[in-house]
Amino acid sequence: MPSAPAFRSDFLRIFAERGAYYDCSAPDDLDALFGKERVTAYIGFDCTASSMHIGNLVQLMTLRRLQQAGHRPILLMGGGTTKLGDPSGKDDVRKLLTTEQIDANKKSMVAGISHLLKFGDGPSDAIMIDNAQWLDQLEYIPFLREIGRHFSVNRMLTMESVKIRLEREQALSFLEFNYMVCQAYDFVELYKRYGCRLQSCGSDQWGNVVQGIELGRRVENQQLFGLSTPLITTSSGAKMGKSVSGAVWLNADMLSPYDYWQFWRNTEDGDVGKFLRLFTDMKVAEIARLESLQGAELNEAKKILATEATAIVHGRKIADEVAETSRRTFEEGAAAEGLPTIEIPKSEFPIGVLTLAVKCGLTTSNGEARKLIANNGLKINDVAVTDPTATVAASDATSGGAIKLSSGRKKHVLVKPS
Repeated sequence: MPSAPAFRSDFLRIFAERGAYYDCSAPDDLDALFGKERVTAYIGFDCTASSMHIGNLVQLMTLRRLQQAGHRPILLMGGGTTKLGDPSGKDDVRKLLTTEQIDANKKSMVAGISHLLKFGDGPSDAIMIDNAQWLDQLEYIPFLREIGRHFSVNRMLTMESVKIRLEREQALSFLEFNYMVCQAYDFVELYKRYGCRLQSCGSDQWGNVVQGIELGRRVENQQLFGLSTPLITTSSGAKMGKSVSGAVWLNADMLSPYDYWQFWRNTEDGDVGKFLRLFTDMKVAEIARLESLQGAELNEAKKILATEATAIVHGRKIADEVAETSRRTFEEGAAAEGLPTIEIPKSEFPIGVLTLAVKCGLTTSNGEARKLIANNGLKINDVAVTDPTATVAASDATSGGAIKLSSGRKKHVLVKPS
């Protein structure tokens, strides 16, 4: 990863200090721009799911840092580009969504990250824009004549997102091939409408950003800038953003705040400092102290990481509540309120313990549940299950009206007979 320049402007200095810097199109010029005026910058997110996930979080934190430094962030939702499909990092053609699905995803995604940014009409308030506003209105032939003529197919074929698919002899549709043209056009359109001079992105999007910078120079005779973040991996080399059960979603209805907190609590020892810098607002000096801790004390640092990272996405009140729930669950063995809860009709009881474990998402199969029982890892109301043929009755609910189902010490679900 390239080393960061010695930036002087507050935003870029903090951005680099917290480990978010990967590359920049013209670092000295961008540093000077940040030093003399309020900069408007954007990051784009396609509406491919009903929630953003932890893989989007570095970019979202970039917008947050930008706003904290007094600049104006634009959250660009890809209502238009989602209809094309971004080929970056994909082995197959993306499934096409309907306009209704895209719109529903967009609304849900934005709602799920409402705590991260302050939206409004102030000079540094964030604004949310959908690129369908202009992409849906384009006329094909005029667009080709005015914009398409500035793109070299030879150059486009060298872009990583295209090159990888071609080298693997995997399908790349003409629809996807147009994606980088539309993303470049977004940048120019945002400059014309809002004076946006900077696009930030993950390192895998760099080629698309460069195309936008060049289009801005050709069409508007204006210097636009690109700033990228690194691909985040764990100390063991795994790609950041996956849990045992799949993607780590930011929306509470797709991943409970409790499970989100647990994801961060289970951070590898060598990643505590890095993740505190990237995903929390804690002071760098305090982070340095926490990452120097060893043994059991480092576990306390992981709990702080979990609570602070959860507060960013879900709010301080919820973060403190799930931290306390976790403490009670692990330290007191309590069936604490706030644990993930599912309701099962009373008519389905009695239910086999294997079936219940799968239904609750603690295991993915009956076979996995059997192995868990064999290792004394599955518990009902904190009592280990020893018989894989055992059943659970509605009457097993405690005084709180729920049955606590546990996998090991870290995964718990409350089952409420309804």
